[in-house]
Amino acid sequence: MSELVVLGFNTADKADAVLNRLVQLEKEYLVDLEDAVIAVRDASGKVRLKQSVNLTAAGAASGGLSGALWGTLVGLLFLNPLAGMVLGGAFGAGSGALAGSMTDYGIDDDLIKKLADTIPVNSSALFLLLRKVQPEKVLAEFKGEHATILRTSLSPEQEEQLRKALALEPVVGAAPAA
Repeated sequence: MSELVVLGFNTADKADAVLNRLVQLEKEYLVDLEDAVIAVRDASGKVRLKQSVNLTAAGAASGGLSGALWGTLVGLLFLNPLAGMVLGGAFGAGSGALAGSMTDYGIDDDLIKKLADTIPVNSSALFLLLRKVQPEKVLAEFKGEHATILRTSLSPEQEEQLRKALALEPVVGAAPAA
């Protein structure tokens, strides 16, 4: 089961830095990210979202590949495999991009928008959907980072471990820890 963790940071670029470090830890097999989204509120108060998974591009790539394959096979039937590959690839890429843009994957978009509206000006938030994590090793990497837990699906014990490691403020809307 995946765990949701949303962290708020006091600077606009901190969420990017933390996500970059998590991507490095993913290459070391210490964490398995299912999805990650960064929300940044700029000086004018506008919120920008950065999705880690571009579904439109992924859909276009896989659709183009499968379309080219099927187009080539159909083209062989009509003795023109090159034209079949080109037409099939174009059609597959278009339909794959359309399907990717209409697919909702990972973290719920409504939750992202709702929580992103609560972050202060010139700050950022990092939305993480974690499949697996090596808590001791990952928490050691981020010891002393200053962040606020905005939302989490972790158990109370895991949440307290995270709070202590990051020297976090209490969860928004939750009772202070004893």
